[in-house]
Amino acid sequence: MTGSTGEAGSYGVGIGWRPEIAGFVAALPGLRFTEVIAESVPASGPVPAPLATLREAGTAVIPHGVRLSLGGAEPVDPARVAHLAAAARQLDAPLVSEHIAFVRAGGLEAGHLLPLPRSREAVDAVVANVARTQAELPVPIALEPIAAIFDWPDDELDEAAFLSEILDRTGALLLLDIANVYANARNRGAEPTDLLDRLPLDRVAYVHVAGGAEHDGIYHDTHTHAVPQEVLDLVTELCARHRPPALLLERDGHYPPADTLRTELDAIATASGYPVVT
Repeated sequence: MTGSTGEAGSYGVGIGWRPEIAGFVAALPGLRFTEVIAESVPASGPVPAPLATLREAGTAVIPHGVRLSLGGAEPVDPARVAHLAAAARQLDAPLVSEHIAFVRAGGLEAGHLLPLPRSREAVDAVVANVARTQAELPVPIALEPIAAIFDWPDDELDEAAFLSEILDRTGALLLLDIANVYANARNRGAEPTDLLDRLPLDRVAYVHVAGGAEHDGIYHDTHTHAVPQEVLDLVTELCARHRPPALLLERDGHYPPADTLRTELDAIATASGYPVVT
């Protein structure tokens, strides 16, 4: 999980922890890792009981940040960085993760992960903010490229070059969202495996897998729909190139019955070659 795929391979397939499915997650036999939204973890005081129980059972819990705004032109908020660091300590996490995106500017909160222009100026901004964050963290950070329904005009770099430069200059790990790879390629009319062939897959800390849906000709990464076969096929393609240490099913709303979630986890395990967790 910390970058050594041989060491972390036993993490296998997991699912994101959300309060609505806490009972389901707790009941999964042999679950080795999960992920929690970092902002929902208190910076001090007791960890939510269901997460504490998972930790006591040996499940690694990764804080996943959504509000640092690493891609903003402004420096990251020290209080938000401190909260992410505190969440890592509270959960005894092996690493944390955040997005290559911006969520605020000029004091205004967008309430959504927004894509960056793929410019060298944007690379510099991300690198500076990641460095500020790394200086306060007790563990490594993995950076997640987001799904974007538009590209900024006059991009200087393609996605692979943009991401690779950020990873090289920061030394950060990569949280590869394979559903985002599919969404971006589909919306751009590109071949998703082209990106897999050019990314430093040896830097992958873990992989997100999620569902989406098309609306008005645009594919949206919703986290509320079933994982499509095309994304599962990309999981197989990824594992053929470089076996990731762990894969995590993301669900955020419209939670299906437990049997359906188990079927999705089994499908991800089958696509990746890891043992099923159900």
